[in-house]
Amino acid sequence: MTDYFPRNLPLESVPLTKTTVNTSMAETDNLSEKLAITIAEAGSERKAGEILLLKVADVSYLSDYFVMMTGYSRVQVRAIAAAIEEKVETNLQRRPLRTEGKAEGSWVLQDYGDVIVHIMMPKEREFYNLEAFWIHAERISLPNSDQVEDKPR
Repeated sequence: MTDYFPRNLPLESVPLTKTTVNTSMAETDNLSEKLAITIAEAGSERKAGEILLLKVADVSYLSDYFVMMTGYSRVQVRAIAAAIEEKVETNLQRRPLRTEGKAEGSWVLQDYGDVIVHIMMPKEREFYNLEAFWIHAERISLPNSDQVEDKPR
């Protein structure tokens, strides 16, 4: 049996004009960046370590930003994920499109569409080394990040 596609479609089924969205690209970028920064702040409030914000829009079609952070126990990884969901929903009225890995707690992935969040334990973060994979992405510096502070040794 072969696929059949009729060639005599009525003209009414083909749109004659294209509809456009009224938001500009700059405004969309600002909303994505605001979401990524809100996510990083929520992780920082739950003591996530090594928070990294990458602008991947120029090197990938997957999303505009990746936010990566480390949780030092399965309980902390889950708590960070819950804090991110709560803060983003409260401040920006958004929920993740998908969340994976919460049950295991060693690597939680939250997909907000334009921002993808990776919350990993140190072993997973070192093994998968996503920072090296996305080396061409622009790194966004975060205010009050733990990387800037002088820590006693």
